Amino acid sequence: MKKRFLSKNIVQIIALLISFLAIAQEPYDTNKYIDKANLLTSKNLDSAIYNLKKGVEYYTAQKDTINLINTLCNLSAIYDNVLDYGKSSDGYWDALLLADHSNDNISKARIYQELGWLYNSYRRQEESLRYFNMSLKLKKQLVEQNKISRSYLVSNYFAIVNCFRVNNNLEMTKVYLDSCEIALKKINPIEKSYYVESEKAFYKAVVGKNYEGAQKILIEAKTFFEKTDPSYLTVIYFLIGEVYRMSGDFNNSIKHYEESLKFSEMYNKHLGYKLFNYEVLSNLYYDKGIYKVAFYYKNLVLELNEKIFGRSSQNNKHLIEIKDKYRLQKETEKALLKEAKIEKLENQKRISFLQNIMMVLFVVFLILYGLLLFRNLRRKHKLENEKTKEVMALKNRELTASALQLIEKEEFIIKLKDSISKNNEIDLKSINRMINGFQNSPGGNWEEFEARFTSINQSFYNTIRKKYPNLGQTDLKICALIKLGFSSKEMSSLLGITIESVHTSRYRLRKKLGLKKGGNLIEFMSKI
Repeated sequence: MKKRFLSKNIVQIIALLISFLAIAQEPYDTNKYIDKANLLTSKNLDSAIYNLKKGVEYYTAQKDTINLINTLCNLSAIYDNVLDYGKSSDGYWDALLLADHSNDNISKARIYQELGWLYNSYRRQEESLRYFNMSLKLKKQLVEQNKISRSYLVSNYFAIVNCFRVNNNLEMTKVYLDSCEIALKKINPIEKSYYVESEKAFYKAVVGKNYEGAQKILIEAKTFFEKTDPSYLTVIYFLIGEVYRMSGDFNNSIKHYEESLKFSEMYNKHLGYKLFNYEVLSNLYYDKGIYKVAFYYKNLVLELNEKIFGRSSQNNKHLIEIKDKYRLQKETEKALLKEAKIEKLENQKRISFLQNIMMVLFVVFLILYGLLLFRNLRRKHKLENEKTKEVMALKNRELTASALQLIEKEEFIIKLKDSISKNNEIDLKSINRMINGFQNSPGGNWEEFEARFTSINQSFYNTIRKKYPNLGQTDLKICALIKLGFSSKEMSSLLGITIESVHTSRYRLRKKLGLKKGGNLIEFMSKI
């Protein structure tokens, strides 16, 4: 029975260790009231509390929410340190309400963690773990958003370690100790955290029975805290005493418990360790047979327990039901806003209905406008195509007429030559020279015709070359003349070849184009 009671106390001690570790590892903004209170805490606790209360009044009047939340949290932390859990709880709930209204997630994460410790003090482990996890979730989001550093996560991992240890779940305790280590390595893989090292050392002693290794780490931590935070020696001396007790060295154990008590009185911090020191010292002196001292410490245990959790204690009222001001305020706000929300929803429905009607009308208008626009564009495109075809047809007619004139000229010259050649009295050589000078060569006739044809039918040659790349120059000429509807005789005259050659060229062209027998060459060319 005595052993189980002592084990429970050890777990509670670790809870307080982690609680103050969390406070030490989370740097928050400060102000003149907090700075002054920090200087007075170890010398005059009442003056420290008085200064923080003045700060609360001042920042309330100034409507400075950030400083008001911070001052309330520091005041609540002092009440927590001196075991006045009722006032500590009130302060944290007031601060949480302010943080929620101002959307201050950094402060909310901090307060959730502190509320977790308060619920843990009242042995409400499920609620304690819920608030620790709420804090951890918020802090992870803030770390991802680069609003806080990763060091803020470490205290939460310690808090969850405590909850699982209180429930004797050593497996999960180890899991979250590992999480602490991972988070610390990401911050600085070389530098040690003696808060973490102290916790690991105690875990080694309890689970691994490695008392010598645990003492070595705790002595290093003691040297560190002597220079940086002497008030934390209350915790370190207690842990060293616990390791000595587990190893069977009761004299050294008693010595370090008494040192822990001395530092808690000296700095007015970690006063929860008084109760744990009193209980362990009472049991040790009883086992040693020094009953007078044992009963002395036992009486101190009873007095302190009555002060903190007795029937007449204000804390006992909070033990039955913590004043959840935040929750109550939220419920009040919901009741007040319920009717306004209903009315707002009805207005939104009416507005949404009108918006839907306007949207439908707008969509219908867009569709009609689009149809009219498409119809006009299509008609315009059709007119342009028709106009283009008419222009091309006109130009092709002009080109055909020009070509026919060339042919008639050639035929006239040939007839003239035949007529002159029959008259022997005329100087045939002179007249032939005149005719040859006047007459264009068939090649020249074609070049003039081709230039004009290409300017009118720009895509014709490109298209037919792309489809039938094996066509020669003569084939292309025949194609152009067929497209314009020239007869074989007219082609013969314009190209300067015989009609038989034209027929031969047409036959070869049909083969190259892959036209079957009976296929209309003129119709084929008109489609290109």
